[in-house]
Amino acid sequence: MTRDIVKVREIRMIYLDHAATTPMRQEALDAYHEVAKNFYGNASSLHDIGTKANDVLQTCRTQLAKLINGSPEGIYFTSGGTEANILAVKSLIDGNKDRGNHLITTEVEHSSLYHLFKQLEKEGYSVTYLSIDASGGIDIDELKDALQDNTILASIHHGNAEIGVIQNIAAIGQILHEANVIFHTDCVQTFGNIPINVQANFIDSLSVSSHKIYGPKGTGMCYIHPNVSWIEQVENTTHENGFRPGTVDVPSIVAFTAAAELIVSEMEIHHNNYQELRNNLITKLSKLNKDLKVEGSNLEQQLPHIVGLSFAQLQGQYIMLECNRYNIAISTGSACQVGKQSPSRTMKSMGKSDEQAAQFVRLSFGKETEEKDINEFVNVMNKILDYV
Repeated sequence: MTRDIVKVREIRMIYLDHAATTPMRQEALDAYHEVAKNFYGNASSLHDIGTKANDVLQTCRTQLAKLINGSPEGIYFTSGGTEANILAVKSLIDGNKDRGNHLITTEVEHSSLYHLFKQLEKEGYSVTYLSIDASGGIDIDELKDALQDNTILASIHHGNAEIGVIQNIAAIGQILHEANVIFHTDCVQTFGNIPINVQANFIDSLSVSSHKIYGPKGTGMCYIHPNVSWIEQVENTTHENGFRPGTVDVPSIVAFTAAAELIVSEMEIHHNNYQELRNNLITKLSKLNKDLKVEGSNLEQQLPHIVGLSFAQLQGQYIMLECNRYNIAISTGSACQVGKQSPSRTMKSMGKSDEQAAQFVRLSFGKETEEKDINEFVNVMNKILDYV
């Protein structure tokens, strides 16, 4: 088995799919090893070994809360962004059923939320799905018009996983706060890439995933403002103050916290590097194909590490497979949607036909991405375009 792993490692791939997942950074691996070795107790156990593990856990809550300007009491650890999204929305609406049964979201939420809201409709909730424009942003006036007296909650993502468009969270939060509507936002793609301030932006709840920021998979967090009511989804749950059942994975949470602190401290450096990589990529690709379409918004509303591209007359899946043949990893959209027969909801919501939506590919940079990786991708695209 070890020999097989070594053989895999001998093949160097250019990895341009960081929006799907990131490799664990050494500091996170070191933190995991240290805690797994020395703080192995169950954080719910009352003996000293368990107490020490719980102390470490509480330190992580405090450190993560500082990164979003929130309260440690509002931090709940989960298995990742998907569980954080689902538990947050269900717990919040169950805790506020007396206020109504109307919910607001968008057509382009992460699949964990989109399918949850479809399920909630079957359970009797009324759901308004906000549209997006050709640039990927929601219309603030449409949000205002969607508000009703019985609106409980709105779930609007911070950054789109496929094209990297950033929603105007400050304006959205203000509107929902004034309407007394709970505001949940999926920050899986934005945490560590742009600043997040739950107090300034009236965010009541958010989700974050560890493996998007060079931490371990299977770990994430949900933040819920301590003043907002919620109800546990499994009765008599004791872990995470009733938010989530199951023994808490303290080593992974410490590794996640280490990765989070580092990625936030490096944010400006990476942002500038991603912007330069993005500009060079688009400039070079535009010279190869005049029909290239860069999907997304202007630079002030764009995560620079995510680049959505459409090549006329070329299927995105074909481009992805050809790139893989040349040892370059890209994607045709959100990893949670890959393999589905239907075209990208984001592309369709932006007014694309099924054929146009199928021409989409996504590149996403990471802290180890270099200019030579971009050049190699452009060279491979040149070969692919020569085939057709």
